[in-house]
Amino acid sequence: MFGASLLLALAITAEVGATALLPRAQGFTNPGWTLLVIGGYAVSIWLLAVIVKVMPVSVAYAIWAGVGTATVAIISALFLGENLNLVKVTSLALIVIGVVGLNLAGTH
Repeated sequence: MFGASLLLALAITAEVGATALLPRAQGFTNPGWTLLVIGGYAVSIWLLAVIVKVMPVSVAYAIWAGVGTATVAIISALFLGENLNLVKVTSLALIVIGVVGLNLAGTH
């Protein structure tokens, strides 16, 4: 299961990287950045497909989506000038709680 967790971390990293680069793709009008974004998403989905061979899809996808969403929100606030307010922080906390809950439920 350690191997699946490592691949899941790589899948999340690829997805977060691709999402963080989306503004540079300029609506997919910039070919170089567009290729990086699409490549990042392709690698992420491929890794997720490999992971679900050994991990329940509900757990893998919840972790992938939840951790990815929270990480992108943090990166956006730190590096892309987006605003974090109480509602956003609370919502992110609920996502993390949901991911933890699904992960715990999937281990039984």
